[in-house]
Amino acid sequence: MDIPNMGVPAGLADRLTMAEQHEYLRGRLSRRRLLRSGAATATLVAVGGALGTGSASAAPVPGRAATDGVDGAAVAPIGRHLAFGAEPDTRFRVSWQVPAPVKKPFLRFGRHPWELSHRIEAEVRALHTPALTPGGAPVDQYYLHVELDHLVPDTTYYYGVGHQGFDPASGQAISTLSTFRTAPSRRGRGGRPYEPFTFTAFGDQGVSAHAAGNDHVILAQNPRFHLHAGDICYADPAGSGQSSDGSVYSAATWDAFLAQTETVASKVPWMVAYGNHDMEAWYSPNGYGGEDARFFLPGNGPDPRHAPGVYSFTYGNVGVISLDANDVSYEIPANLGITAGRQTAWLERRLRELRHDEGVDFIVVFFHHCAFSTTHQHASEGGVREAWVPLFEKYRVDLVVNGHNHVYERTDAILGNKVSRAVPSGGTVEPERDGVVYVTAGAAGRSLYGFDAPDTYEGHENHQDTVATYHFAQGGVKVPETVAWSRVRYTGYSFIRVDVAPAHAGRTATMKVTALAEDGTRVDHYTIARRAGGRGGR
Repeated sequence: MDIPNMGVPAGLADRLTMAEQHEYLRGRLSRRRLLRSGAATATLVAVGGALGTGSASAAPVPGRAATDGVDGAAVAPIGRHLAFGAEPDTRFRVSWQVPAPVKKPFLRFGRHPWELSHRIEAEVRALHTPALTPGGAPVDQYYLHVELDHLVPDTTYYYGVGHQGFDPASGQAISTLSTFRTAPSRRGRGGRPYEPFTFTAFGDQGVSAHAAGNDHVILAQNPRFHLHAGDICYADPAGSGQSSDGSVYSAATWDAFLAQTETVASKVPWMVAYGNHDMEAWYSPNGYGGEDARFFLPGNGPDPRHAPGVYSFTYGNVGVISLDANDVSYEIPANLGITAGRQTAWLERRLRELRHDEGVDFIVVFFHHCAFSTTHQHASEGGVREAWVPLFEKYRVDLVVNGHNHVYERTDAILGNKVSRAVPSGGTVEPERDGVVYVTAGAAGRSLYGFDAPDTYEGHENHQDTVATYHFAQGGVKVPETVAWSRVRYTGYSFIRVDVAPAHAGRTATMKVTALAEDGTRVDHYTIARRAGGRGGR
């Protein structure tokens, strides 16, 4: 099954769009369970009213508000995770979860742990997931969010989250405090370049010992932010393309995932893109209603109603774009065409804006489905190649990061689907001249995939001039192809670290991309070089 089914029969799910699956589930459960249990339809509340995502729906516990319930002193916040706002130098988002309804949830923050005088009421987004499959149990989840604006750039803030009965500024609860740091100011640095910084990226994480191991190694890199290229937690494992999987949707997997990730995400902005496993049909016609309750992402994309995982932000001299590849996927067409071309048109506008911004040297784009990969399981997505690769080449995107295939694979520099410049481990690429390098970093924690060609990575080179593979064309057809662009292949849990070294105008700025195994061993590295822009604020 290549479409997450959440209780929709496999054969039927393969033929239905995400919106149709949503209607199927709502109708089936309304007839068979909601009415039988006495849960009145009128108790349903529109999450979209708070989130701006239309008809995404969920229900609080019937008969009581989402912020009423147990003694707050007996409930501790869990699953804290940060995100940038649209302007990372002045805007942050703090999110967390509570295991039961609480009263008056809030966030405290300040520049010192003993000065948490700023107190902001939290927004509550409650999800009620009924038993979607035989033998399943309903799940109630309570997610809380605070939007922080007008922050001071390049500043460390301390914060704590709480509610009535649990104050992070008092007693033992003070041990729950954490920190975040705003990005350097975009308003100028008097001709000086930005300070060097690091960010990390991967996709296809889930909940596992390997996923937790990658998190620990990532934290040791001290990244300023992390990019997650989709298939976040696998609450619905049926989207894996393995019909023998036999698994069913489990909303509680999100609880385990957020608890696992909190060690990093409570300190490092965790910026997510949405993959095929992240379409959860029960909550909304677009499948993203559950994610909208759990995450608070920048809302500056072209179509927040249909594609809330599409957004952009700029950190220092790097512009970052998150895309929703479900919109263009031929392999898994549940949301194919959901933005009616608006996402692609916005992508070109945003790439043009970033290339005309003299304060931006590098452009990084991340999304789920691979433009170029040679694995058994998913290989390459022809929809991405048709819709977006020409734009990546036109604007010479510096780095494209994908997931979907549970391996590490890196291409040479590509133009026109062909190698334009070989980039061996340790090499340097200049995208403006050489073309675009694509990285598949989908080995964050789920079961690993395989290649038809042998692994070849740093210290274990086994290069082949050509590799037989395929890509998905319209209608989900597999089209065989023989390619020469597969430079590095590593079948092991891993992620990428990107070290950014800005430079004075006219000199060479660099991004060093390093692939690290879950034990910290380096399996690949190369450098992206570009002449730094000339804006006076650099």
